[in-house]
Amino acid sequence: MMAWLAINFHVLASTLRKLLRSPFSSFFSICVIGIALSLPTGIYVLFENLESLSKTFTGAPQISIFLAKDASPAEISEIGSRLKRNPLVKHSRFVSKDEALEAFKKDAEFSDIATSLGKNPLPDAFIVLSRENSAQTLESLHKAMQAWPKVEHVQLDSNWARRLDSFLKLGHIATVILALLFGLALVFITFNTIRLQILTQKDEIEVAKLIGATNTFIRRPFLYLGALQGLAGGIAAWFIIAAGLHFLNDAISELAQLYATHFVLSNLGARESLSFFFLSSCLGWLGAWLSVSRHLWEIS
Repeated sequence: MMAWLAINFHVLASTLRKLLRSPFSSFFSICVIGIALSLPTGIYVLFENLESLSKTFTGAPQISIFLAKDASPAEISEIGSRLKRNPLVKHSRFVSKDEALEAFKKDAEFSDIATSLGKNPLPDAFIVLSRENSAQTLESLHKAMQAWPKVEHVQLDSNWARRLDSFLKLGHIATVILALLFGLALVFITFNTIRLQILTQKDEIEVAKLIGATNTFIRRPFLYLGALQGLAGGIAAWFIIAAGLHFLNDAISELAQLYATHFVLSNLGARESLSFFFLSSCLGWLGAWLSVSRHLWEIS
């Protein structure tokens, strides 16, 4: 085991030295990989921030529960208790029919109509805010509340939530497609880079095969090279995205101030970043493995 670790550590160190001996070509290869990875990952980050913003959006739709006119105070209190116990309800407010009429009278457009009314035609109501603004959650609340006793009508405008959900789903699908395409691009970039390395060491590889070197022994340095390039490209992509978010946040902060709110675009979290680096390294390794395997198959 120790011998295996020593061999792999030696190969890794020599691969790093090889990358440092040609800094310009290595730098440009890493930049190309970083740009290819930053496009789908950046779109993913933007959609994740948009989804996070939608959950705390202050313009969320209100659910209006209009009660039957013969609802007693005890029955109204029971509905209020149900709303407080419901885990999907963030906030609820009772609006009596007298309060609603007073608000109606204060509206300049309808004040004359409200004053001319003989009696109050408005029902008691509850104004409800949901903890989540997804279309499914809103529809679930709407259906449940409509079945409560002494509830005459539940009004909900969730069209915007459906549109937002559809937009986010479309964005996630587009991100997956782009990730697959640019992931393949990373494999092809690494494949071509390793192929050029193999061509410069073609004679050395053939001699090594003649004296009994195994395919694993020949592959190892190229696999490390591909994995390191993929990892470096992933790190470069992370910094490209971070720089882009920095400039976007400058513009967003000015816009947020106009709406008296605060919102900052955030990059990948620690766990997501580590997963991203691991994935980029694996893609680089895959490109290298395909390139070396193709060459070994040709000379076998």
